[in-house]
Amino acid sequence: MQTTKIPRAVTPGSVGISQKILAEMIRDIIDNELDLHAIMVMRHGKAAHVDFRAPFGPQYPHVMFSVSKSITSLAVGFAVTEGRLSLEDKVAELVPELRVKEEDPYLEGLTIRHLLTMTSGKEVSYITDKTKKQWLRDYANARWDYAPGEGWNYCDYNIYLLSVILNLVCGESVTDFLMPRLFRPLGIARPFWEDDGHGVEAGGWGLYLPLEDFAKIMLCCTQGGLYEGRQVIPVEWLALATTAQAQQNQEGDDHSNNGYGFCFWMNAIPNSFRADGVFSQFGLCFPEYDACVVTVSGEVFTHNMLDVLFRHLPALFEDESGETPQVPKLPAYPVLEAAPRNRPLEEHLEGRTINFPAGAQQVPKVMGFPVSVMPMAVFFMSADKAGNINQVRLRFEENTLKFSWSEGEERNTVLCGLDGRARKCKITLGGIDFTVACSAAWESIDKLRVWIRPLNSVAERRMTFTFRGRQVRMLPRSEPGLTKLGVYAAPYAAKMLPNPALGNMFANMLDKVALFAEPIHIGFLR
Repeated sequence: MQTTKIPRAVTPGSVGISQKILAEMIRDIIDNELDLHAIMVMRHGKAAHVDFRAPFGPQYPHVMFSVSKSITSLAVGFAVTEGRLSLEDKVAELVPELRVKEEDPYLEGLTIRHLLTMTSGKEVSYITDKTKKQWLRDYANARWDYAPGEGWNYCDYNIYLLSVILNLVCGESVTDFLMPRLFRPLGIARPFWEDDGHGVEAGGWGLYLPLEDFAKIMLCCTQGGLYEGRQVIPVEWLALATTAQAQQNQEGDDHSNNGYGFCFWMNAIPNSFRADGVFSQFGLCFPEYDACVVTVSGEVFTHNMLDVLFRHLPALFEDESGETPQVPKLPAYPVLEAAPRNRPLEEHLEGRTINFPAGAQQVPKVMGFPVSVMPMAVFFMSADKAGNINQVRLRFEENTLKFSWSEGEERNTVLCGLDGRARKCKITLGGIDFTVACSAAWESIDKLRVWIRPLNSVAERRMTFTFRGRQVRMLPRSEPGLTKLGVYAAPYAAKMLPNPALGNMFANMLDKVALFAEPIHIGFLR
């Protein structure tokens, strides 16, 4: 199909955006070293500022994480508008497989509305092993924290269950259902959406969209469902979805306590809302200003990104200053710089294979996150996790390293720049296609570093190979590191444990436990 672009403004000022404040906002992001991949600022239907941090670019779909929930909510809106569903429909009647107990009054009272507003009362563990591909059973067996409608608790599986229901009542996948209703009218090509291993989209996560397509959906939401003069999203549904339907109780987070709609978050700025995904995927909508801001990121601490953005919003749309300073560009991500080559060792490695015994990788495998060339952050919500790096081959060329390896049944080869320039390649891991940017360099006479950054997701894999005769040690690390991810995840993981004291102890240890997830791999040349 023919994809389209959002019209570009001649200058930010031509659509009422203060270039002075825009420059200050971008400088604030850079100075705070926030891990922003790309940003688009729009007003009056036009994109006034678009920037990508190299090597990211407009052609690469980016993982949306929980922004996917907002898109699933729109799919529910179409189904409700067409009379296929109602907000008060009983979930157990639509999905009788959930009736695993003879009597469960909480389940019998659960409705579509409860799922959309995160008031179901269900608490499904974040560390549930999704590779077992029994997500519906996981939901059915999960504990109830309260009766439906009597509290608020963010649960990803609520929206997966909505995806299950949409597949059932619409007779097709959520993606197929949305193609003629949302994606095609906005000029969006069919996107990739991770599923549960049985063809049902994850719903609450796993959607991949290029920045431009993400921005089109948010622009449409900002304009009351209109896009290029056509009513695409039902206006009645959008009004409900983007109005507070429930109240959160997130401790110590000013950005997450302003009300929750149907998978949209309310902002502190009145009459504004956002789609929100972990690692700072944001679609910030300001209908009163006819403006929106979208970001795709790898920033772990989402409140830091929101703090910076809201320091300049909505003044970005209010300030009438005539100043037009240069808006700084996002700096490129570092790559490994060219370093002296170890030609004798390179020749020695030619044609040989590094095997890593399976035993060396047992701890992370038991944890449910086998070590992959893609960092844990990429696959932590996936039904098919890659992992168990093995059969590594290194072939050195004039300016590149050809790096090949296996993970399970999948084998990939990438080119890594040895000249201070990353090379872009395509790989498939865990059943997902990625574009990666790769570089390599000799750190010392016996240490080789390899960096691989996925341009569709978050975090970079950094591997250091140390050669000692036939023995090869490989140290895998992530950027951002697992210690930082552990600090972020600790409060959520602690909630999964019924004993509060044990939960707090686990939370305090998680940043250290994370180090066991990336152990040294000891292998041998053959």
